[in-house]
Amino acid sequence: MPLVVPGVTTKSGDKTEEWSNKLVGKKLSDGASDEIYPPQNFSKRDLPQQTRVIEPGQMVTKDFHPDRLNIHLKEDGTVSHVNHG
Repeated sequence: MPLVVPGVTTKSGDKTEEWSNKLVGKKLSDGASDEIYPPQNFSKRDLPQQTRVIEPGQMVTKDFHPDRLNIHLKEDGTVSHVNHG
């Protein structure tokens, strides 16, 4: 498995990777983001305007919007991965 160091061995400016680093493993909340380190929650109000939260088993459209952030959740509500489209 290759070594991946954000900003060093990956393309800089990759929005999907940037959001992945911010969200994966965290839960989304309606309140403020956690001030503890490492944060366990991420505030929904800090997400881009074009964001779609996808829960397990949820049906979604196949229309493609390159600027839309898709956030995929696990059964326990934590973010498993993100992509744009």
